[in-house]
Amino acid sequence: MRLDIPTDVIFIGGRSGVGKSSVAAEASRILARADIRHAVIEGDNLDQAYPQPWRSALDLAEQNLAAMWANYRAAGYSRVIFTNTVSVLEIPALSAALGGNVRCAAVLLTSSDETAARRLARREIGTALDEHVRRSEAAARRLDQAGAGIRRIATDGRSVAAVALEVLTGAGWLPAEPD
Repeated sequence: MRLDIPTDVIFIGGRSGVGKSSVAAEASRILARADIRHAVIEGDNLDQAYPQPWRSALDLAEQNLAAMWANYRAAGYSRVIFTNTVSVLEIPALSAALGGNVRCAAVLLTSSDETAARRLARREIGTALDEHVRRSEAAARRLDQAGAGIRRIATDGRSVAAVALEVLTGAGWLPAEPD
């Protein structure tokens, strides 16, 4: 892989229960069917540990992203879909972790409180459902502050495939579907 080739990244952010992981997985399937080389990195897992390293000054998530992306680049990848709850608020730091020339598209997936709570109830089988719902609502309020350059896509009542296609076409990774 030539290192002068830019890194193209789609940052997908959004509250818990909005569908970030599902949309990224579906986008990956769409890209694979189109034979478009890419990687998917779940950012919420880059610093998942106890005690929580993100509560310290250590930027473990960015360090892990840099290490992972260096390996993907060495293997010939130049496109990545990156999901993380607050990724759209941390674009400069995440872009720096990817290194080099980075071209990014940022997408904030949104949903109502009711939709997110219903999705979380299907996903959370342990004792943390109430905590996840509260954190999701707080994250939604924080993410409302995302800048004007962030594309917002509502997921309420929509299929994962439709949202993934909108993400990819909006980022310019696929041609727009004719009306």
